[in-house]
Amino acid sequence: MNDLRVPEKRFRPEVEGVRAVAAFLVALYHIWFGSVSGGVDVFFVVSGYLITTSLLTRFEQGGTINLPVYLLSLGRRLLPLAVIVILFTMAGSIAFLPQSQWGQIVIEMFASVLYFQNWELATSAVDYLAQNNEASPFQHFWALSIQGQFYVFWPLLILLTYFFAKKIFKTPLRKTLLGVLALVFALSLSYSIYITSVNQPWAYFDTFARVWEFSLGGLVALLLPYLTMNKTVSFILGWLGLAIISLTGLLLPVSTVFPGAAALLPTAGALLIITAAENSSRFGPDRLLGSKPFLYFGSISYGFYLWHWPILIFYFAYFDNTTVSIEGGIAIIVLAFAASALSVKVIETPLRKINIKQSKRKAVTALALFLLPALTAAGVWDNYVEKSQSSISEDYTVTDYPGARAISEDIEPNPDIDPLENVAQAANEMPAFYADSECYSDLEETEISMCSYGDTTEPEYTIALVGGSHSGHWFPALEKMSDELSLRIDVFNKDGCRFSTDDFDGTLSDSCMQWNEDSIEPLKKNDPDLLFTTANVNVGATIPEGCLEIWKEFEGHAEIFAIRDNPRMQEDIPTCLEENEDPGDCAVPRDEVLAETPPWENTNEKKIPDNVTFADMSTYFCDDDTCDPVIGNVITFRDDHHISTLYSRTMGPALKEHIKDALEENDE
Repeated sequence: MNDLRVPEKRFRPEVEGVRAVAAFLVALYHIWFGSVSGGVDVFFVVSGYLITTSLLTRFEQGGTINLPVYLLSLGRRLLPLAVIVILFTMAGSIAFLPQSQWGQIVIEMFASVLYFQNWELATSAVDYLAQNNEASPFQHFWALSIQGQFYVFWPLLILLTYFFAKKIFKTPLRKTLLGVLALVFALSLSYSIYITSVNQPWAYFDTFARVWEFSLGGLVALLLPYLTMNKTVSFILGWLGLAIISLTGLLLPVSTVFPGAAALLPTAGALLIITAAENSSRFGPDRLLGSKPFLYFGSISYGFYLWHWPILIFYFAYFDNTTVSIEGGIAIIVLAFAASALSVKVIETPLRKINIKQSKRKAVTALALFLLPALTAAGVWDNYVEKSQSSISEDYTVTDYPGARAISEDIEPNPDIDPLENVAQAANEMPAFYADSECYSDLEETEISMCSYGDTTEPEYTIALVGGSHSGHWFPALEKMSDELSLRIDVFNKDGCRFSTDDFDGTLSDSCMQWNEDSIEPLKKNDPDLLFTTANVNVGATIPEGCLEIWKEFEGHAEIFAIRDNPRMQEDIPTCLEENEDPGDCAVPRDEVLAETPPWENTNEKKIPDNVTFADMSTYFCDDDTCDPVIGNVITFRDDHHISTLYSRTMGPALKEHIKDALEENDE
């Protein structure tokens, strides 16, 4: 059986030009449109084309793929420049970004160095508790992580294909690989379409939902000799491909619909340019893309992509802007271009002169000299962040940090304590049950998870803490009182959910509604003395009908303890406190975030089940005029609407009186 024809071995200048256009579009859309261009998808398909061509050439010339040499060559090309940008980004983050963001940033630094940033962002994208994170200066490393994973996987795929072709099927390598890549393309695209439809935030960063783009490039690398067309058709399709690449970001909401079937648009555009160049015409786009300016920009496009994003993030932070002026955008592009040109000349080019086949040890040493400092720096920074986040928890005293007890017990806070030193702790410390993923359900899960805390041996009372994060952030307060009241706290928690039969006009997900329905019977069987949940949402004037309906399900089974929802501030409080010397600048008028009367007073009494006790803790967030970001030397919120863990803990004594009254009334 004859194998596929081998394409003519020649330099493809238009491919460098395509990479230049893709990199520039990524920066252009990020800087001035605040959106996504689809340029990364072009990078992926071009990478699939180039690496498939390169690996097949290596294999056919040497009879195998020397994996150590291949990986060292790959590391020499990608790692040093990435590490330099990572270290620069770390320094810039410390200099320009709020300390409250450092915890997440250092996690993403590790993920970027070790090429799993896409999975870190995928987890954050579907993690309700992480969705309020500010844009990370390492965010763009998600694409490089996927590429790195592809570069490691692809030679293994080709070697495995060779084994099956020669040892089992007795078929030519290229034809067998064509079938394998077609299968990978079909499976990955099908999965991509499915996962994008059910969980697009996860799909966007999912390697398996992106493999089809690399496979598509590989398919074209194999079929290129057969993709012939006349010059007129080549001219039209080539320019059409360039137009598609350039306009995808305007035609489609890339960040919310990719990488499903919609991503076929920019990838097809890249392939049209590559195939059209096989029969080039005088005025075809390949002539423009293969010109010296495009060739040069293409040669530094990797560095340009790396540099532009952190420079943009630091621009926002330094100038306290959310948009970029024309002049500012030009400055960012010039800086990114200069930084990439300089780093390529000073770092990448000298390293490329190392002959890896003859000096493997030298190459390994060179890469280690880049990798180890990055990991060490990340480790040192992570250690500092961890200590700063736990400082209050370790040194906590009521006189220094009375928090809500400054109100409930009239404790005067220590005037020498500066709560602003602890914004990282306020922003990052979570209620204890979140440390165990088995103790709560994430955004997509419908399975009922339950963990018990407090007095789990011989409790006098049991409280079921039910709902989403606005129920969950009361856990530290309940845990604080558990010993005194001999409480067992059973946590039934679901991210991004409310305990209700109503989806609030589509605000709550299908998984939340299913979770609510499925939780009713387990809660009844659990037989709690109190079922603790939220009474309303934000500034809602009345109790939502869906909450009233689900409470009725428990008449005769459990008493409902419904707490008024806390006020929602107008910006992220830890960040605001870092940016303003006066905490009062982060306070908000009470009447803008809190209704004058509790919601149950505005709700028809006949609709409220008899088994409900209400509690209003608004006094511990707001006085008559304002809702404050710092009370009793403790930062009240960990973002703009979740109570900080320490402040919740300090509300334990005040909340205990309400809980105690409800339990005693229930005993009667």
